[in-house]
Amino acid sequence: MKTQSYCRVSATLFTVVALAHATRLVNGWSLEVESFAIPMWVSMLAVFGPGALAFFGFRSSSRPAE
Repeated sequence: MKTQSYCRVSATLFTVVALAHATRLVNGWSLEVESFAIPMWVSMLAVFGPGALAFFGFRSSSRPAE
C-alpha cells in the first residue's frame, strides 16, 4: 500500500471515530462499560485527538510523493 493511500485510509477511520464522539456529545448519549459510566469529557478529548490525526492524515495524503 502506498503511503498516500495509507494516510487517506487512516484519516478516514479517525474521522469516523471523531464524528461518533461528536454525535455522542451533541445527543447527550450515555456510555457505559460494564458498570462504569464514561464521562462526557472523554468524548471531548476523543473529538479533538482523532480529529487532529485525521486532519494531518488528509494533509499528508494530499502532498505530492517524494
